Parts: sequence; C-alpha cells; structure tokens
Amino acid sequence: MQLHLSTWTEVEQYLQTSTGIIIPIGSTEQHGPTGLIGTDAICAEGIAAAVGIATDALVAPTINVGMALHHTSFPGTISLRPSTMILVIRDYITCLVRAGFTKFFFINGQGGNIATLKAAYSETYAHLSDLNIPNADRVECQTANWFMSGSVYRLAKELYGNLEGSHATPSEVALTQYLYPESIKSSYLDPTNLSTQRKILGAADFRRRYPDGRMGSDPSLATPEHGKQFFDLSVKDLTAGYLEFLADK
Repeated sequence: MQLHLSTWTEVEQYLQTSTGIIIPIGSTEQHGPTGLIGTDAICAEGIAAAVGIATDALVAPTINVGMALHHTSFPGTISLRPSTMILVIRDYITCLVRAGFTKFFFINGQGGNIATLKAAYSETYAHLSDLNIPNADRVECQTANWFMSGSVYRLAKELYGNLEGSHATPSEVALTQYLYPESIKSSYLDPTNLSTQRKILGAADFRRRYPDGRMGSDPSLATPEHGKQFFDLSVKDLTAGYLEFLADK
C-alpha cells in the first residue's frame, strides 16, 4: 500500500490495525561512469515496495535526496547538509506521529545516510517529548540498510570478491539493472583505478582520491540476473526485519 496512492480515509483505516510505516530513503549522487545517479533511491524504493506488499505495510514516498556532500564534485549530485536532513526526517516523522503512526522502518540505500539518520532519530525523540501528541513516547525508528543484510553481503562476496568495493558497487548497479533494464549503461572503466582507500574528507578530496567515482569496485561485473538475486534476498531479509520490528513492543 503506497501512501501517495492512498486516500486519507484509507490511511485512517490502516491505522486501526497497524501503526507501522516503511520509509525508503536513498540519495541522488554519482555512482561512477556506469551507475545511475539515482541508484541509492531506486534500490531503496524498489525493495521497500516489495516489503510493503509482503507485510501489508504502508510505504511512504521515497526520500531520494540524502547526505552526499562528499560526492558534490561530480555533476548531477544533489545533497542535503546533515543539519537539513535531520530536520527533514524530524518533520516527516512528526507529521506521521500526529496521524497515529509510532513505528518507523527506514529502508536505506546509502551508507552516507547512516550517521545522519541516527542523529535525526535522537533529535526527533527529543522534539516529540516537547509536544503534546498522544503516543509520542511510543515512537521508535529503525534503519534497515538493504546492502548490509547478511544474505546480500554473502552473495556480493561470492559473486565479486574484493571487486565489490564500497561505492558504485556491482551489487547495487546490478539491482538497478534489474529494476530499470531500459537504463543499463556501459562505459570504459580504467582497470587500474581500483583504489581501496577509505578515508573521505571533502568533495574535492574525494574526487582526487577516486577520480571516476568508484571506490574499489568493478561494476562491469553486474548483470540484471544478479540484481534479481539481490532483490529477492534483500526483500526476504527486510520482510523478516520489519515484522520483528513491529512485534517488539
């Protein structure tokens, strides 16, 4: 059930049986010469929709711009500052809490969002405590990073080994190829440009260290068939994770 395709009366009826909602969140950032700029949002959105179907959960509109300041030296990247993203998350949750939601399951597609999401939850809990909203003290948020689920991680290592890397990875590119086969890209990838440095400072420093945007990855290994495997595994893992989250009172 998609929030933006529902009426307010349908949402009110949904709240009679569940106060849980799934919120996909990603980023609009470069993913190397062959990865789509919307990769992180595309992956989160596709998986969230399937988990919503599997669990009869309401799925909110995707937050498709995240914390990607370190990618802004590459054309096309759009980023929120951490302070802005915290306010966006806080306002999303506060509006939904006023409606009656208490359990917020964020399906995340970008590593750069993780720290800011954690800070946003703390800010939101503190903000809600100052408001006179019923059940505000029962609000709970959880981040589910699809790319970090055990099954997905194991398959990525099995298929790609060390060439999975840590950004513009073949696993995430494969998933976008499965979801959007009409948008598969190809380009020359410098085989010598496989830096595994992990230190990231500002945007200019990132582009100096990783000139084509990849971080130790070889996305040319990706296929739509691999993407289907990652999709099925992540949906299975996150479906179980969401149901467990709802059951935890």
